Amino acid sequence: MPIDYRYTPSHYWAAPSDGGVWRVGFTKFATRMLGDMVDHGVDAAPGTKVSTGDVLGWIEGFKALSDLYAVGEGELIGSNPALKERVELVSKRPYDDGWIYQFKGELDERAMDVHAYAQLLDVTIQRILDKEQAENEE
Repeated sequence: MPIDYRYTPSHYWAAPSDGGVWRVGFTKFATRMLGDMVDHGVDAAPGTKVSTGDVLGWIEGFKALSDLYAVGEGELIGSNPALKERVELVSKRPYDDGWIYQFKGELDERAMDVHAYAQLLDVTIQRILDKEQAENEE
């Protein structure tokens, strides 16, 4: 995971750019939970004012369909045009070419650095393993 990115509890990453612009994508963990990407759509138009938690569109993986959420407050700049032809970039190159959208503004205050996110992943993965173990013991 890139050290200079920020990470949300909902498994998005946000990479800072000049002028308060954030490039946003799914973490590797999120892409593994969704499975291979099948299709997507960003329904919000560039210039739309966004708030943390707003639904911007959707993404369909082999395992699940998920809404795409805003991870901050500001203005949507647009989505990744490369995904129209190659949505699989979201899972194959999640931290660079597989970005999903960009916005200008302030990142959600719950976003964390890579070390805090790694700790969150440890807890999340342990919960998954504990649940699987409990199901297998039944």
